[in-house]
Order: sequence, then C-alpha cells, then structure tokens
Amino acid sequence: MIVGVPKEIKTREYRVGMVPAGVRALTSAGHTVLVETNAGVGSGIPDSEYQRVGAQMITSADEVWKRAEMIVKVKEPIAPEYERMQPGQIVYTYFHLAGVDPELTKTLIKKKVTAVAYETLQLDDGSLPLLKPMSEVAGKMAIQVGAACLEKAHGGKGILLGGVPGVRRGRVAVIGGGVVGLCAAKVAVGMGAEVTILDVNLERLTYLDDVFLGRAQTLASDTESIARTVRESDLVIGGVLIPGGKAPKLVSRELIGEMEPGSVVVDVAVDQGGCIETCKPTTHDNPTFTVSDVVHYCVANMPGAVPQTSTFALTNTTRPYSRKIADLGLVEAIKSDRALQRAINTYNGHITYEAVAKDMGYDYVPLMDALGGKK
Repeated sequence: MIVGVPKEIKTREYRVGMVPAGVRALTSAGHTVLVETNAGVGSGIPDSEYQRVGAQMITSADEVWKRAEMIVKVKEPIAPEYERMQPGQIVYTYFHLAGVDPELTKTLIKKKVTAVAYETLQLDDGSLPLLKPMSEVAGKMAIQVGAACLEKAHGGKGILLGGVPGVRRGRVAVIGGGVVGLCAAKVAVGMGAEVTILDVNLERLTYLDDVFLGRAQTLASDTESIARTVRESDLVIGGVLIPGGKAPKLVSRELIGEMEPGSVVVDVAVDQGGCIETCKPTTHDNPTFTVSDVVHYCVANMPGAVPQTSTFALTNTTRPYSRKIADLGLVEAIKSDRALQRAINTYNGHITYEAVAKDMGYDYVPLMDALGGKK
C-alpha cells in the first residue's frame, strides 16, 4: 500500500501523523511511505530521520494526497485539503465530525472516502485507546492554561491555584471523571488547589475517591450539583465525552453569568461541540475570549502546543492499526478487528457511525451493510 503523511496545516498544529518508527514498520513490510517535506519538524523530527528508514520525501502536499491510498494525519482535513482527498481514499486521523465544518462530512460522502476516526476506535471494554493519550495531554494542559488565565494580566481574577499560608486556595471544578478529568485533577491537586470532580457514574467516582485518597472531592453530577460547584469555582474544566457525538451542554450561559468576574473556563470538549454553552473553538493564536467577565479558553487542538510529547504519545497507539490496514487491506482489516470497525465513520458514501449520523442529520448505514459483498 502507498501511505501518505502530509504536513498538518491547521493553525499552530505542530504534530505529525507518523514518526520514523512507524515508517520503518511499514517500509520493512514492503509498503511505500510518502512524507511531505518538513512534516515532522514541528515535533522535532528532521526529514533525514524519515529518509533513514525508507520514506520518500515529497515537496508537494498535493502530490502526497494524489498518490497515497491511505493518508495518516493528526487533525481532521480542513478546507484547503477537501479537494486534495481522492475518491475512495482512506483517511486515518481525528475527525470529530459532529463538532467540525459540515462541509467536511459532505466531501467525505461525495468522494466516498473511508474516514477512519481515531476518536471512535473502541475496544470491547469500552475504552478508546487512540483518544486516551491526547485526552491525557489535554487534561494536564487544561490546568496549566487555566492557571495562567487566572492571572490578572490574562484577564483572570488574580488567584494562585495553590494559595499560600493564610490565604484560600483556588477552587477547581472538573466536570467529567474520565481520562481528561482524571489527568486534570491530578495536576490541580498537585498544584495544591481545592478540587471537585463531578460525574454521573458512581463506580467511576468511587475509583476516583480511592485514587485521590480524599485530596479531591467527588460529587454525583446533576443540574443542582453542577450549578452550585460552578458558581463557587475559580476554574472550571469541561471534560465530558460521548464517543463520536456532540458533547452535552452541561453549563448554561445563565450559569456562566453567575460566576465571579475573572473566573476561567477551559472546555476540553470543544472539538465535539463543547459542554459549556458559551464556548466556541479558538486557536493557539487567539486562545481566549470573555463572556460575562469570565475568561474562556477553548482551543480545539490543545495538544498541538506540546508536539514532541503529543506526537509520540499518539503514534505509539495509532501505529498498529495503520500497519494492519496496510498489510491486510481495508476490508479484511475491518472484518478482522471489531475495534477498527467502530472507527469507520464514513464508508462508500455512507455515514457508518450512528452518533455522527444522528447529530448531523444523516441516515445511518451500519458498516457491514455498507460493506455489502466487498472482499
């Protein structure tokens, strides 16, 4: 198979879809890997490292997209890349279709592109192995950026999360106790903040209570507990996930208006539409905006700011599946791996992931029906 690795072009996106180890795994198995010039530089990987393991370096993004049977990326294709997608091509990346430009979905359907979405590749135990590493990064970053936004110079109320003797500590609310929430709480507790984690899953709350040994408060999430905790918090982290679907709006515009001026919200779920009503996607160039005197940080590709960590963490998990698709071919790879089946969001002009179809108003076609008699 011919596999293409283009340079990411989203604003300040420095990650890359494949590192030299992934290239070596493919080239040693007889596959061809096309890497766009300087694709890895932002992650600290020079072109020479790719050449050393057998990659063909290509100066033109257009050529990479045109020649490759499978494209391996990090972020969803954006407008300049829509025309570069080839009919019937496989694109393996994060898509978050329910939260991005609807034109992307239209293009995927029109060109019968197979969208293999990192965020919906799901094991039988319900875990999301390709989403987990970036959720870990984003969760930890959420506290870093939130703490900075609380500084007066950045529009915040001037609170130090860890406080000092004789002065109260900063109060942090973490909505969602999944991977994002756990990692955010770890950093916040480590900084000395007063932390509350809210989740609807009581078993998860029991686990989190054991992990933190009383250093973080756990609360069953409902409308009242969210409202009370958000009002009292200096920093609110939104970390709620519905695989493939839009995040539920758990913090209303009205509730944001009841927070103290200079408070901060960081919505890690913004790439899935966000769980805070006042949030909208921002970029690393202009990461924040203010609503009702509350600072909002809503960068949709937070891990792109720490690409040397993020790229290697991500590709450690994505590599086996790209190899499987290349070795077996798409259809056989899908049929042999139930987790990979769940990653297919579009196939042959159909939406094959139910939550995406529902949220975007398309007919849902089960993957095996879309595959039909293909071999």
